Amino acid sequence: MISPKTILVPSDFSECSDEALRYGLELARRFDASLHLLHVVQDPVTQPWAAEGFSAPLFEVVEQWQRQAEARLRASVPDADRHRVTVASVVATPYAEILAYAAANDVDLIVMGTHGRSGVSHMLLGSIAERVVRRAPCPVLTVRRPQHGFVETEALVGARFSSL
Repeated sequence: MISPKTILVPSDFSECSDEALRYGLELARRFDASLHLLHVVQDPVTQPWAAEGFSAPLFEVVEQWQRQAEARLRASVPDADRHRVTVASVVATPYAEILAYAAANDVDLIVMGTHGRSGVSHMLLGSIAERVVRRAPCPVLTVRRPQHGFVETEALVGARFSSL
C-alpha cells in the first residue's frame, strides 16, 4: 500500500501545473499528507538577455518575482487546505532545484505538470519533467492537460487559479 506523507508539486503557473496542483491537493487530502508547492525562478544571470533587460538592480527584480510567486502559490490553495501546505520560491535551475528540494524535504511523491512537447521544441527546450522523472529520489506522477483525469474539478471549490 502506498502512503505518501509529503507531496511536492512544482509549479510554473501553466495550465499543466494547475492540473498537477489539483492532483496534489486531492492526494494530500486522501492520505492526510503535507503538500509542498515550489516555484523555481530561472536564474536570470544565466540568461543572455539578463544584463541589458532591467533598469532596477537585478537582485531586487528577482526578489520581487519570488514574492509574487509565493503569493500566487498561496492564493491557489483553498482555505481548508492551507494548514497542510508549505510554499517556497527559489532562484535556481528548475529541474535541479526540484530534485534537491525533494531530497532535502524527504518528499514521498512529486506531482508535476508536463507540457508534452515533442520533436524540435522538445530538443530545444528540453523537458524538466523528463529530467525529474529520470533522477528523482521518489516516484513522480506527471500530469498533462487535456487528458483523461481522475480528479474532479469540484474537489477544488474555492481555489483561485488567477494570475497576479
